[in-house]
Amino acid sequence: MLPDYRVRQRDYLLEIIRALTQQLDLESVLARILEAAAEMLSAQAGLVALRDDDGIFRVRIQYRVAPEFVRHFDSILRDVPDRGDPARFVTGEIERRLVAVGQRFDLSGTVGLPLQVGDDLVGILLVFRTIKTPFGANERQILQAFTDQAAIAVNNARLYEQTTNERRRLDAILDGSADGIAIIDPGHHILKWNRAIARLTGVSAADAVGNRYDDFIRWAKREPGLDLGDAEAGGWPFSSASPLYVEGDLQRDDGYTVAVGITYAPILDRANRLVNIVANVRDITKFREAEQLKSTFISIISHELRTPVSLIKGYAGTLRRDDAKWDSRTVQESLAVIEEEADRLTNLIENLLDASRLQAGALKLNVADVALDEMAKELTTDFRTQTDKHTFAVKFPGGFPLARGDEERLRQVLSNLLSNAIKYSPEGGTIQIGGRVEPERVVVSVSDEGPGLPPEELTKVFDRFYRADTNATKRAKGAGLGLYLVKAVVEAHGGQVWATSEAGQGTAFYFSVPR
Repeated sequence: MLPDYRVRQRDYLLEIIRALTQQLDLESVLARILEAAAEMLSAQAGLVALRDDDGIFRVRIQYRVAPEFVRHFDSILRDVPDRGDPARFVTGEIERRLVAVGQRFDLSGTVGLPLQVGDDLVGILLVFRTIKTPFGANERQILQAFTDQAAIAVNNARLYEQTTNERRRLDAILDGSADGIAIIDPGHHILKWNRAIARLTGVSAADAVGNRYDDFIRWAKREPGLDLGDAEAGGWPFSSASPLYVEGDLQRDDGYTVAVGITYAPILDRANRLVNIVANVRDITKFREAEQLKSTFISIISHELRTPVSLIKGYAGTLRRDDAKWDSRTVQESLAVIEEEADRLTNLIENLLDASRLQAGALKLNVADVALDEMAKELTTDFRTQTDKHTFAVKFPGGFPLARGDEERLRQVLSNLLSNAIKYSPEGGTIQIGGRVEPERVVVSVSDEGPGLPPEELTKVFDRFYRADTNATKRAKGAGLGLYLVKAVVEAHGGQVWATSEAGQGTAFYFSVPR
């Protein structure tokens, strides 16, 4: 039969070990270890220091230890070598170093207990007593059993803490991803639904998780190829573990569609069984727009280049014919057409270069004071020679203030607006250039008496290479760059540009720049 005190020690130890094994929170485990050690050793104070990956001990929890002592502890343990025997040497070295420091704080008894799992020293438990009574064999046996279990508990808690931190890090990465991410099980039940895919589909994570993936990923239109269900029916991912790509227009619950490309990546276990499927959903609207823009660019530019090149070649070839003699008037008229078409080509090239500079953010402004009212008068004088169907009216209030801007670029803005007004009012009429003064800016307008624009076209006309779908635009030549350059130049000045129109009543374009 065991003596009563040993039975109590055994029961107490079992109770502590049971409590430790039920805890996975590291701070709670450390607090329970320190409390139990203080009770078993009749200690007045104590602390637990854990060893980092770099081998340095750092205090994680303390009991009735002065902050000044903790600072001393951190400093004296920064360079403790293990000499190949961490459990014995480190613990003894720490006890030796603490003797002098401990006496300063009226702690004459220092007991160091290594927290070791196999050969890995995970930390050290230090308790401070006011008595120096040595431990008997029974007490050492109990303490050894306690520290062995405590080390295991600390190791498990640290592993749990690392796992929890990794999970939180992964969740943060998934939720912060610009692409939509869904993780589903083999039965297509949703396990993870990040913020980006919630925005794309209009379905929140709370509504998605636990439900079937196929209920929310529905195609309004899909590009040729296999969908996820089709691929799985054909043996994917076991027939081919490579990712599966599906592209199309996703149908949202609100009736809208969004162009997406979805990459499905399988996760297999060691037995080659499907565990999860990760769906990476990317909004490809901008890519589609870029492709459309490229096609539009090629179509428009090839058309705009073909016409002047053909005319220049045709007139030049005619003039060079050996079998014909041309009078002076015919030669001058032909050369005038060649010059006009060459200027048209030059203007197109300049506009393309400006568009490229604007896209690259390389458009530089030479800012100075600009008199927009005087500029408007000069330009209307020049444009009167280009049309015999239009009249021009310039209406600026007296004392119109100077604007701050690049005179050459603002002249380009007004020239483009005047050219458009002539081009898109083919029946003629009055073109008005006016201005008004506001506290922080001046506003200039150019209006015509043409057929006007539909309301849905009023913002689109400022897009690059966009041309409104009207009879006037179909008849008029152009690459769809003029208003794009107008908007870009005005916005580079810190201003705004907009348009108003009524069917059959003409169109008015406005731009503002700072005073």
